[in-house]
Amino acid sequence: MATAVTSNQLLTKVALRVFKFDPDATSETEISWVAMRDFANFAATFARTVGTSAVTFAINCATDSSGTGSVAVLAHAVGSEPDAIDDQIHLEVTHEQIREVLATATHVSAIVSVATGTDEGSIVYQRGGAKHIVDGLTADIVA
Repeated sequence: MATAVTSNQLLTKVALRVFKFDPDATSETEISWVAMRDFANFAATFARTVGTSAVTFAINCATDSSGTGSVAVLAHAVGSEPDAIDDQIHLEVTHEQIREVLATATHVSAIVSVATGTDEGSIVYQRGGAKHIVDGLTADIVA
């Protein structure tokens, strides 16, 4: 018997967001500022979908939801370039690391740039260590 709900144990503890990255430029791009108020950890992934140029990838923190207040760089990617389709790079920071860099920080964002404006990718945000966990059944939603 099919049911319209599932027991989402992971999605009650982790916030996931996926973004398409198609900048048509080589300048640094803020992907999206997200609040860290209810979470202990933040991870960002860049997955290449088009192109082979060099990529810069960092996590910034800010004192506001738009990144217009005080901003500080938290982490830079190291190691091999994601220079082929489906290559990925990952960055992760903890709430404690965020506060060490900028004591009043409340939001984080991945910052990405590519060397060729035609390159594209996907960005995945994962906020974990939720302070308020909601257990139980959650309806599956396609938006």
